[in-house]
Amino acid sequence: MLRLRVKEVAQEKGMGMAKLSRLSDISYKTIQKIWRNPYHDASLSTLNRIARVLEVPGTELLEDVPEDQVPEEFRV
Repeated sequence: MLRLRVKEVAQEKGMGMAKLSRLSDISYKTIQKIWRNPYHDASLSTLNRIARVLEVPGTELLEDVPEDQVPEEFRV
């Protein structure tokens, strides 16, 4: 299962949700959902915009996690 690393990468870059939302022109609510739930569905265009703002390749925002390691609360 794919896990989004947006929160970790943004924090490494010293960027919070509000600034990421503003610079990427993505609603704060969407950023908040991704931040709080790393297994949230996000479109490729959303991830591309986030990656561009964070100045990282889009692949850096993704992590493949084995299904049995996904916390129960995030399982589909």
